Amino acid sequence: MAIEIFVADEQTDRPVETLRWVSLAEAVIKAEGVRGDVELSLLFVDEAAMADLNKRFLGKDGPTDVLAFPIDEEPIEGGRSPDSGGSGPGYVPAEPADLPTLLGDVVICPRVAEHNVEKGVHDDRATTFDDEIALLVVHGILHLTGMDHIDEDEAEVMEHRERELLEQFHKRP
Repeated sequence: MAIEIFVADEQTDRPVETLRWVSLAEAVIKAEGVRGDVELSLLFVDEAAMADLNKRFLGKDGPTDVLAFPIDEEPIEGGRSPDSGGSGPGYVPAEPADLPTLLGDVVICPRVAEHNVEKGVHDDRATTFDDEIALLVVHGILHLTGMDHIDEDEAEVMEHRERELLEQFHKRP
């Protein structure tokens, strides 16, 4: 099993240790039993970019701390172009089982995470900036693997799993 995590810190408000969060993401993906080759994008953005995503995809105003965008489409077979293969000589189409699982994108706003800590939003699970970022990484990945918190029972199950994963994998500085 290969796990590919593409990470980008696209903001300058509150720099983050990207490699640290890649390691946490890999551990969570393995712990959640995702099988085969997996790809995930982990993006850190500023408040303006997060507010734009929040408005476009959830219809809500202002920035939020984390958004998760699962990729739940079936693989698209390539056509005849240099980049996507084709049915020319020697072409062997990939079996669906050979293709990586495109888990999705987790987008985090470090500035909102910082505000969460100041306000004590997640005091039961995160009391420092690093704790908050760790929580948001775990939370986003759990969304991508199918967990949600729409009703109280789902929220309780998700928060319990977050605590377990943070306890097991979040190394405090």
